[in-house]
Amino acid sequence: MAEQAKFLSGSLFRHITVMSFTASLGLMAVFAVDFVDMVFISMLGKDALAAAVGYAAAILFFTTSFNIGVAIAAGALVARALGAGDAKLAQARTSHALLAGGLACAVFALVIWLSLDTLVALVGASGHTQDLAVHYLQIIVPTLPFLLMGMAGGAILRAHGDARRAMLATIAGGLVNAVLDPILIFGLNLELTGAALASAAARIAMAYFALAPIIRHYGGLRWPAPLAFLRDLPPIAAIALPAILTQLATPVGQAYVTRSMAAFGEDAVAGMAIVSRMTPLAFGTLFALSGAVGPIVGQNFGAGKFARVHQTLRDALIFTGLFVVSMTLVLFFLREPVVALFNATGTAQTLIYLFCGPLALAFFFNGALFVSNACFNNLGHPFFSTWLNWGRHTLGTIPLVWLGAQIWGAPGALVGQALGGVIFGLLAVYLARRVIRRAEATPTAVAPSLFQRQARQVILFFNRR
Repeated sequence: MAEQAKFLSGSLFRHITVMSFTASLGLMAVFAVDFVDMVFISMLGKDALAAAVGYAAAILFFTTSFNIGVAIAAGALVARALGAGDAKLAQARTSHALLAGGLACAVFALVIWLSLDTLVALVGASGHTQDLAVHYLQIIVPTLPFLLMGMAGGAILRAHGDARRAMLATIAGGLVNAVLDPILIFGLNLELTGAALASAAARIAMAYFALAPIIRHYGGLRWPAPLAFLRDLPPIAAIALPAILTQLATPVGQAYVTRSMAAFGEDAVAGMAIVSRMTPLAFGTLFALSGAVGPIVGQNFGAGKFARVHQTLRDALIFTGLFVVSMTLVLFFLREPVVALFNATGTAQTLIYLFCGPLALAFFFNGALFVSNACFNNLGHPFFSTWLNWGRHTLGTIPLVWLGAQIWGAPGALVGQALGGVIFGLLAVYLARRVIRRAEATPTAVAPSLFQRQARQVILFFNRR
């Protein structure tokens, strides 16, 4: 309860900073290992392997986005119950969210596993590279439910204000991956198979270390009573379904970019794969920011402290700007060592230089979108996140990436993708401010209990303005 109370008093900028950095340390432990995976694969000197990892990454991004949506729902509902002072409801929602998410994720993983050949072909892979990507994914995809438990468990821990244990769970997964990678890839000469096995083991470890603190320190888990479980499904679905739809937009857009790069050869795909591994490593703090901001917004909303909700949005945007400028300078000075590390030449080198420069600054607008989505999800308008994310990764990606690729080739595709982020990041902040003002004007209006009412809320929101 002491950690929970901190969300409702004290320096919000400090809370945002501490929660973001502690959460990002865990995330970056995982991202760093993904980055090292790419280094190891590049050291094998086989372009087909590097390209296969790039194609597989687009599919893994898609599957992970499902889990992020469930984690958002679990964190938001538990945070809201804690903010209202109902610890018993928070415990029940923890169990219900994990069970519902686990069952849904198992079905989702099975559907994806059975469709791997088709999905990998859709992102542009073919021939031997396609076979390698499918083999890699066949090992990792069945562990998707374990990843869900790790991510949702971490979100629940952050809702309790326990950022440290949430961070340790992801660090544990990263350490398992880091230890097993060189052993399996080089020691046992398993190459791509070894990288996949290491990632699968890391997901299992992450699930264990996320659930253990919930069981030991926050009332544990209990097998839900059927009626109570069914009662909580609508509020879980009201946030989880639009949040999943929101998160799925990103890999759809990234898959289009991957397919666009495929037209410029395996060198371009490998360069994009390197950039895609560098992005979360460099900006993992901003990925974690939305998870940190969500519980703060949720608890202050639950407590009726709307001035602090306004301040949370403002401080989170300031934090985003300061972080992006600092990280862009770091990337600029590291661009040559990174190129040397991967022995990148030609198009791959050009893409790395482009990312470690002006495109890194544009990530501020992605961060603004992340923060705004956290506000929407915790203030009863999760479909706003859905519409904005899909708009950003369809209208804000496909035509701009196509146009950029036509004018400047592979680098132009990345420029077009970044420009879409600028447009929708600005729109998201504008809407987030309006949503907060609306919530303050009608403080009794909480998230609808039925998923079907969300679309109607979007229309009413604008009509009543």
